[in-house]
Amino acid sequence: MTSKGLVTTVSSRAGTAAVVGWVGSFRDRVAGAHRLLDSFARRGVQPRLPSGDYAAVLVYRDRVLLMRDELARIPLFFRESDGRVSAVSTSARRLGLGHGAELERRYFCRYLTGNMAQPHTDLTPFTGVRRVLGGEVVELSLTGQLRGRVPRPVSDPREPLPPAAGGAHPGAAAKDLRRVLENAVARRSGTMTACHVSGGMDSTSVALLAARTPAGEDSRPGDLVLLSGCFGSGELAAERPYLDAALAEIRRHAPAARAVIVDAGDVADFDDFRHHAGDSDEPHAHAFRAPFWSRLHAAAAELGCDTLMTGCGADPIADANPFHLHRLARTGRLRELTRQARAWAEGSERGVRDIVHAYVMQPTLPLAAERLGTLAHRGAVLGGLGAFGRPPWLRSAFARAHGYREASIAEARFVFGRAPERSLYDAANYLEAPDLLSWHRAREDGYFLSHPFLDREVVTLMRRLPAEATFDPGRPKAVLREAMADLLPSGIRDRAVKIPFDELYARGLRLHGDELIDLCRSARHPLVEEMFDVETLCRAVREARLGMGDSYSWDRVNSSLALVMWLEGLVSAGSGS
Repeated sequence: MTSKGLVTTVSSRAGTAAVVGWVGSFRDRVAGAHRLLDSFARRGVQPRLPSGDYAAVLVYRDRVLLMRDELARIPLFFRESDGRVSAVSTSARRLGLGHGAELERRYFCRYLTGNMAQPHTDLTPFTGVRRVLGGEVVELSLTGQLRGRVPRPVSDPREPLPPAAGGAHPGAAAKDLRRVLENAVARRSGTMTACHVSGGMDSTSVALLAARTPAGEDSRPGDLVLLSGCFGSGELAAERPYLDAALAEIRRHAPAARAVIVDAGDVADFDDFRHHAGDSDEPHAHAFRAPFWSRLHAAAAELGCDTLMTGCGADPIADANPFHLHRLARTGRLRELTRQARAWAEGSERGVRDIVHAYVMQPTLPLAAERLGTLAHRGAVLGGLGAFGRPPWLRSAFARAHGYREASIAEARFVFGRAPERSLYDAANYLEAPDLLSWHRAREDGYFLSHPFLDREVVTLMRRLPAEATFDPGRPKAVLREAMADLLPSGIRDRAVKIPFDELYARGLRLHGDELIDLCRSARHPLVEEMFDVETLCRAVREARLGMGDSYSWDRVNSSLALVMWLEGLVSAGSGS
């Protein structure tokens, strides 16, 4: 048995397991790896994959199994040709570049649809290299013959979910959420645990629960690190009083906790973009935000932390689900739809028409809704550009040849599905967490980010709660506020709006906009010119720098810029096309 850094290897009479990450509990990685190995030991038995953040290779006397947990934080790839697998790795780039694989152009069409933080299809940038999907089990013979792929079970969207234990009562729902969130934090706590604390309710809640988590046998005083990025000027400087209040309250529960405040005042999005986007395993849409997360990641690594918990995922998971309006429309409950749409409009200071368009019309006909929006904003590259439609800088010939329309339809179905109120949770798992960014640093830093709000138990509870238990007009995340009412400082518990990171983005484009345009124009990889109308992409960068467009269109620009830099990274690595 060995447990070193990210990998735990165990053996028994049944076989051998190599687990990247943790199964069941971070502190009990060895026991979790043994349980995983034993649960799949009997051939023909297909148990549900246990919770955790892991990718695993299980080697038995008669077969080899490749698997990832359902949340798919840790990547796993295999190289396959003519039905035989010749290599397995957590790096697609290593499998592809090391054996001269050609680039898979269909992958880039799928990548350019939507704004996912991590991929969720088996395509990779390299032909012949496939991804093990979240919750999937791939079976191989001992000689590498591919025997089968068992996907994650998919429930019928027409089948009603069983109710949560607390039913529709908000107080009972809050108790349930507190319980499962405590469990999620405890499972992720390590010997030296870092928590990102921003002063917002989400990250503060995670850190408070971590401060109250009983220490393991190997833990020592001061094993909790409170990691914060501080801004001395600009809009984000106004977050400092909330940050100070959060740190003071957390340290009241855990006096030995160490507060580490990282000066991020000089950080801007797109800093060192060529490195962050060009050296990653795959292109990823959140590469522009890497400078901030990398600074925190490095600070935690210097302190010897073995895990870093965040509040990522709370916005879609712990808040009321607005797509319940779509369910009311589907079931013909129009009077109730009207009543709830008005309540949503009053609580969010938006018009009823905007609410119905966003949560009823757009999920029903997402591509048509985007086309109408584009027609209404003619004249600007970013005008009306949504999450799925072909961006104007993507050449139509490339899009037609490599399946962009089919990819956009598939992505829209993944995000909204037949029951958007359910699909919200599946999409949030891939949209909310900067896992590719974290994994890029994981081998160097020895740990990766973990997100309690995206825990399977937390998600299962929230998707089972009825709308009346979670929706309180004008009070976002009402159940979470109630669940943490006895711990959160009043100033944090009662605030409804947190300052976004828009300032970092605007500053990044001001500082690096011309450089990004020059990098696009000087790109050497032939696929850049084949795929993009570079001048149109440059025009989109200039419009974003002027504040034109919205978060959806900016993300489309970000993902395309990241792809250009990633392809340039291949040129620097000496890869062909």
